[in-house]
Amino acid sequence: MTDTLTASLEDYLEAIFHIASDRQAVKPRDIARRLKVSYASVTGALRSLAQKKLVNYTPYDLITLTPEGVEAARDVVRRHEVLHDFLVDVLAVDDAEAGDAACLMEHSIPRTVMDRLIQFVEFVQTCPRGGSEWVQGFSHHCDHDSARENCEKCIVSCLEETRKKARQRGKGQMVLSKLKDMKPGQKCRIIKVRGRSEASKRILGMGVIPGSVVEIERISPPGGPIDVKVRGYHLSLRKDEAEGIDVEVI
Repeated sequence: MTDTLTASLEDYLEAIFHIASDRQAVKPRDIARRLKVSYASVTGALRSLAQKKLVNYTPYDLITLTPEGVEAARDVVRRHEVLHDFLVDVLAVDDAEAGDAACLMEHSIPRTVMDRLIQFVEFVQTCPRGGSEWVQGFSHHCDHDSARENCEKCIVSCLEETRKKARQRGKGQMVLSKLKDMKPGQKCRIIKVRGRSEASKRILGMGVIPGSVVEIERISPPGGPIDVKVRGYHLSLRKDEAEGIDVEVI
């Protein structure tokens, strides 16, 4: 469906999705304020989206996304966040600049390229030669006219760290945990999703599969869901679902 939408209509869908997430009710003036456009422009866009059966819209009433609209909006949001994460986590671009760039890029990137970006980000985050220190090194490289000092020292340190981790894994000392025991802001890699229930199949279908990198966003009070981000998607997992997911802290 998003293949038939203009960049402008995708922006409107994304705005409606975020406003609904924040305050449930969506009014035309909220959209106009968020996108910094005129009320007339909002009205025209809503009519187009309604014709495509992506929103429920009648004048002077609240605006809601249809099931198809929710799916299309999530796809746009996912593209934006994957690009934003790539620019920040891999290229060390400033957060605000990355957000603006992602807004421009999200409308044209093919799904195959987006999936490859996700794989690359996960590779950088989990490879012994990557990680936050590697990104910081790249940022320093860019900010100092491509200076290459200390490269030999970095390579030696990387090799030693890789050997250390290999020895730990050989002794069964991999830092394993349950997804439910992680804390907000932490990242981990999925090792195993236990069980063969419908819930387990649903989790796997959402991208929570072995090898995927998961970031813990929020943990609700005892008994509540755990909000995570995986492969560009924001998901809420029940505590019993998170209990059956083994992870490696990264």
